[in-house]
Amino acid sequence: MIQAAVGYVRKNPDEVVRAAVNATGLRFGVPIATLRWFAGQIKGSKAPKDVEISSAPPALKLSAVVDAMGTPVRASAAIKIDEVTITEDSLRIGVRLREVKLALAADSESPVATLIKSGALDLSKPGNLVKYIPKRPAAVVEAEGDRVVVDLMKVPKLANDARLRRALGILSPILGIRAIETDRDHLYVKLRATPAGLPEALGKLRAPE
Repeated sequence: MIQAAVGYVRKNPDEVVRAAVNATGLRFGVPIATLRWFAGQIKGSKAPKDVEISSAPPALKLSAVVDAMGTPVRASAAIKIDEVTITEDSLRIGVRLREVKLALAADSESPVATLIKSGALDLSKPGNLVKYIPKRPAAVVEAEGDRVVVDLMKVPKLANDARLRRALGILSPILGIRAIETDRDHLYVKLRATPAGLPEALGKLRAPE
């Protein structure tokens, strides 16, 4: 991974200057080419296949072949993160899903394939579909229209991680995420600093674990 990063910087030396300029404004960018590289490293029989990543500013466009109950389906969507709220007990991420498309990656007569072929799914409001999924994951706390909100701290493994909770408790009073968006070649995370929260953060840092 380090070799790949060094190689990318050598081919794109302007990225170093761009990163330095953005950092002064608490804005950090990740080249979309890097996201494509990471996606290509995901292995496993259940991992998404043929992942494609591009930008549709301010959204990120994703497409991949996934296994839907044994049926290979090409799924794509433009994804815009419109909320990131971090506290000691919550890590909420609001996502708007637009231009959602499902297409069979291979001929099939499975129930999933039949449903897709019928055109009965209203993909313009994916949140409504998620809302009525049986045994919906606990991390999905809201789903309506084209928007889905997940709270990662509802995942038991994360919720029970004392170190993670402590880190969130220390960082959340002083640092937040203002926006996540794209331009043609980058995904940007814009941070928000809150100096007034420093006493609270220091108090939690000094508190015994």
